Amino acid sequence: MATISKINFDFKGWLDGMAVQFRNLDTKDPSSWPALPRYAVFGLVVIMLVALLWFLWISDAQTELSSEQAKEIKLRDEYTVKLGKAVNLEALKKQREQVQQYVTLLEKQLPSKAEMDALLSDINQAGLGRSLQFDLFRPGQAAVKDYYAELPIAVRVTGRYHDIGNFAADIANLSRIVTLNNVAILPVKDGMLTMDATAKTFRYLDAGEVAAQSKAAPKNKVAK
Repeated sequence: MATISKINFDFKGWLDGMAVQFRNLDTKDPSSWPALPRYAVFGLVVIMLVALLWFLWISDAQTELSSEQAKEIKLRDEYTVKLGKAVNLEALKKQREQVQQYVTLLEKQLPSKAEMDALLSDINQAGLGRSLQFDLFRPGQAAVKDYYAELPIAVRVTGRYHDIGNFAADIANLSRIVTLNNVAILPVKDGMLTMDATAKTFRYLDAGEVAAQSKAAPKNKVAK
């Protein structure tokens, strides 16, 4: 018959043997330590180093994740805006056409440089047609803006109240844009009135004037 051998293992003695290796260790000379303490310290250092590297890697990954999440939110917002524009593209095109038509209509109300003399004549004829006497009709220096020029005209007329009012209405109804500014009305003899005003009319700049104005703009900025 086969016999079964029993293995007796002294666990308490084994623990005591390991504990003995950790006693009376020279902290100044770890190289003299027994094998178990040396391996234990080495393992602890490895674990701490791995934990530190893992923490640093996790921190970098978290920062990168936050950055990518912010980019995602920004891209979603841009997508929403572009999607809204794409959906309303046809309506925006129609609005653009309407605006261009409106701008063209306004430009037609502004005389060109060659038409300015005719417009001045129309203003003068409007006063004469209402039996007004022109005591002053003096065009001033034109003020050139970005895309148009403003021409002030000093006007002084004498006449009856209703005739002056009708003259102002005729000016407003001219096919070209003319405004009356700084209006002052004073009575004179025999029930007559004198009106002092600055009539302002506008004309659009031709292509050459616009180009010259654009070239002059950077120089003016530098001068400031």
